[in-house]
Amino acid sequence: MVARDLLGAMLVRRLPEGLVAGRIVECEAYEEGDPASHSFRGLTERTAVMFGPAGHLYVYFTYGMHHCMNVVTGRDGEGSAVLLRAVEPVHGIDVMRDRRGMSGVRSLCAGPGRLTQAYGVSRAENGMDLVSGGDLVVAAGDPIGEDAVGIGPRIGISVAVDKPWRFYVAGSPFVSKRSAPKRRLERPRVAVIRARAREKATETVRARAKAQANRTASASGSVREAGSPRPPSG
Repeated sequence: MVARDLLGAMLVRRLPEGLVAGRIVECEAYEEGDPASHSFRGLTERTAVMFGPAGHLYVYFTYGMHHCMNVVTGRDGEGSAVLLRAVEPVHGIDVMRDRRGMSGVRSLCAGPGRLTQAYGVSRAENGMDLVSGGDLVVAAGDPIGEDAVGIGPRIGISVAVDKPWRFYVAGSPFVSKRSAPKRRLERPRVAVIRARAREKATETVRARAKAQANRTASASGSVREAGSPRPPSG
């Protein structure tokens, strides 16, 4: 999945105050057939950019106060994108601090709204090409190994909450929400629980079938007994 591959990539932005850059440490995937996706109800004026081409920026305004930026990832007409949730500040930290009005580093870009504020991204950047070398680009970074990738449910949605489409660098202090154990490590335990549930269900079905068979056999025996000729009386 593209969202997982974006971890470790560099998000670079050229601003009037200077260059800012950070390593992507958290993102979420959204697809056209996904009820939580803006593209779920089809192509609209608002979501047009989300339907391609890939490699462009899809920006939306939410809660009347925050902008969120996404990397379009699907084929033309598909309606898929990856929400960028957090980056680890690497360059231009003072510029980010000024834009955010804070001195700390850990929370500078931890969260979609904070990230767009630190990078100066608004609806004006909607549709921007992220790979052509413009003012905002996603560039190659250090790959993140599988053992360092955390997987879990997406944040702040009310539908399709079971999809494990949030990807983050496990243990990073710069993610928007520090999750306990990685979803990847929880899967074996979940598999065991599900296997036990299936076994219990199978045992229940077998017990019911056996009980039904016993009842049927008992009823048949009663019928045969009732229909048997009586021995002649002296």
